Amino acid sequence: MDGIALMATAMRAAKARLDVSASNLANVSTDGFRGHVARVTLGRLGLVTTSRSDREPGPLRHTGRAFDLAIAGPGAFFVRDRAGRISQSRSGSFERDAFGRLADERGRVLLGSRGALVVGADATIDSRGIVREAGTARANLRLAPGSVVQSGFLEGPNVDAVHEMVDVLEAERAFETAEKTLSAIDEARQKDVNDVARLKS
Repeated sequence: MDGIALMATAMRAAKARLDVSASNLANVSTDGFRGHVARVTLGRLGLVTTSRSDREPGPLRHTGRAFDLAIAGPGAFFVRDRAGRISQSRSGSFERDAFGRLADERGRVLLGSRGALVVGADATIDSRGIVREAGTARANLRLAPGSVVQSGFLEGPNVDAVHEMVDVLEAERAFETAEKTLSAIDEARQKDVNDVARLKS
């Protein structure tokens, strides 16, 4: 791989790294958000950026609201959107809708082991995800094994804004350095071509 091709991959890698950090920064206030970690490697095809989800949990914030739920440890809440698609979410800010179902701000309904979770206004949810009303177990959340629920808390994002800003600046500098190096290589090649042309003439 020649210098120009290598610098082109370096610019693409820096841009991809910048995109990861920008996405993390954009979600620095999103409850339950899991950031991504970028990694740049040099291989046969030049510099390549890959990313993986950061599985570290975010900090828990006490809200005192009965239907604000956080998961301590692994796992996620199962929710169903209006189109019937089921997905998992770490964001657990729920409210009762007109049908008594617990729904998040996007209208996704929290699922229990037997479908959409319908609860009364005075319902409580314990650490095992069991829903109780007047002291009687009525339903339980659909949870992944090992999940522990904390009622009255929300999980914040696991993103460090300062760290992401530093990554943004480093990615921008890496892009600019690669761009300048590519231009310098191109200018040197043009000079060599012109010098050879003059010698031949």
